Amino acid sequence: MINVGIIGGSGYTAGELIRILMFHPNAKLDFVYSTTNAGKPLSVAHHDLLGDIEMNFTDTVNPNVNVVFLCLGHGKSISFLENNQFAKHTKIIDLGNDFRLTKDKDFEGKSFVYGLPELNKANIKNANYIANPGCFATAIQLALLPLAKNKMLTSDVHINATTGSTGAGVTPSETTHFSWRSNNMSHYKAFDHQHLGEINQSVNQLQTSYADELIFIPNRGDFARGIFATLYTDVAESLEDVVAKYEAFYAAQPFVTVTTTGINMKQVVQTNKCIISLMKKGNRLLITSVIDNLTKGASGQAVQNMNLMFGLDGTSGLHWNASRPCEFVSSLRLHT
Repeated sequence: MINVGIIGGSGYTAGELIRILMFHPNAKLDFVYSTTNAGKPLSVAHHDLLGDIEMNFTDTVNPNVNVVFLCLGHGKSISFLENNQFAKHTKIIDLGNDFRLTKDKDFEGKSFVYGLPELNKANIKNANYIANPGCFATAIQLALLPLAKNKMLTSDVHINATTGSTGAGVTPSETTHFSWRSNNMSHYKAFDHQHLGEINQSVNQLQTSYADELIFIPNRGDFARGIFATLYTDVAESLEDVVAKYEAFYAAQPFVTVTTTGINMKQVVQTNKCIISLMKKGNRLLITSVIDNLTKGASGQAVQNMNLMFGLDGTSGLHWNASRPCEFVSSLRLHT
């Protein structure tokens, strides 16, 4: 069994990790670290866990665990690692943004590998330290990488993506408060979102000649979880050729599905899946990419990386059913 520690245990990503690891066939939770909730049951922060797991938060760490997940705020992982030492055999998976860029990957003798399995699977398998990708970055990179691999990016890419409120973290703010978010929508960090750095980095890893612009408008959505991203750019090849290249790129990737039909976000919420839809009008290619920001965009992908690092099947512990609108409708009918 893989003994697991979680740092920053009160947040949404930690809660999702706990839910996944509770039922993972090859993993066992050793500790969940939280200075604000030390000594209290996990269900104090993650109410749905009441009755499912008998474990308390702790403010001490076991430095000998096999793997530790850092679920801290962006910029806080470096400080934590400076003040807390783990055994040489302990693998580290950071869900923050401290080590995602190449210029930031080396820290105190540790070299972090960018943890997008569909791009860096071989390196992840041999890594001891992983920088887990951002949620927007995951959805957008998976939409673009087959084009980059085939040197088909020849112009600007226009990106519009909407995320659920959990993407902003558990600490309340004006724009995550229910009364503000409900029946509302807004964009933020237009043209300058922090995930653009890692997206450009991965695109250039496959297509070094790409020098045009990724024009990104991120939006806040009136829902809790999920990302719905649409991208368009000029591509001369036929839709059939484009689809064939996407299917070839993702042929060995268990969580990515390519289609030419319309898709919706509920197909992936509460799963580790990414569904990509491709459509063309003239030379303009429309790419739609949908993921769950807490699973494939964070904790699910982190567990996928853990699986690869320990020689397991990448899908271990990561099989769920998506939300089904028909079941919701049936439930409504039963109560009317």
